[in-house]
Amino acid sequence: MNRFEDRLAEADVLIADGATGTMLQEVGVPPVSLNLDRPDVVRKLHQDYIAAGAELILTNTFAGSRPQLERMGLGDKLRRINLAAARLARETAGDKALVLGDIGPTGQLLRPLGNLSYKEAVSFFAEQATTLAEGAVDAILIETMSDIDEIKAAVEGVRRVSDLPIIASMSFDTHVHTMMGVRPDIAAVELSRLEVAAIGANCGRTLSDNLRAIQQMRTAAPAAVLMAKPNAGLPRMKAGNAVYSVTPQEMANYARKFVGLGVKIFGGCCGTTPGHIRAITNALRNKHQNSDE
Repeated sequence: MNRFEDRLAEADVLIADGATGTMLQEVGVPPVSLNLDRPDVVRKLHQDYIAAGAELILTNTFAGSRPQLERMGLGDKLRRINLAAARLARETAGDKALVLGDIGPTGQLLRPLGNLSYKEAVSFFAEQATTLAEGAVDAILIETMSDIDEIKAAVEGVRRVSDLPIIASMSFDTHVHTMMGVRPDIAAVELSRLEVAAIGANCGRTLSDNLRAIQQMRTAAPAAVLMAKPNAGLPRMKAGNAVYSVTPQEMANYARKFVGLGVKIFGGCCGTTPGHIRAITNALRNKHQNSDE
């Protein structure tokens, strides 16, 4: 087993970091480009999450696949962007946290609904995973997926180039289904068959929706190792900026509910901040402290 698998086996729960994209987007450029242009900003975010108690931090590579980067005019920088992100996270984490290489959707629909073939998708994911592995990440997180075939392609792509542990997570953001209509129980069964290190739900809509998704996954796959990384609720626009309503205290209270369902990895997605992670840490680790301190 590698370091991630060792920690996962030992821990009751591992605390992951919070949002990356929504924390970095205020800079005004694509967050992924900051790995090259403003590494100090990315490094500071990692440091803040680790100081708040995060034991797992994600590389700033959610949009690091070729289709995503080409849409931003950054396709020729794929290797540099992903490698810089992995090394930034690795150097910042040191011995204080583990690093998950973050892989998100391609942003394209697979055939027959779109033009992307399964084989092409596997190749895109393998390309990104190659560089993340070179950057010495501890495991790969495939997240915010809505299509079972795409997440299978991502797992296959990672395994084609690496033997790193994989976490496979989907977003149940449409009435506790994914955008493509996948139910949490079906997802749990299908993802368990891939024999990944953990499966889960991230992003989504509300905390209660994510909790329902995890409940259904637990029922359908009782032996699965589960991860949850929900949003801080739904955003509302205020002065042109997205504002998330869930407070650190509310997130911390829900963290206990998720862990009560056997979730072994818990963190936050869109709208969550180091303040949320600090409250979660207090709630799950320092049980006698007030979780909104």
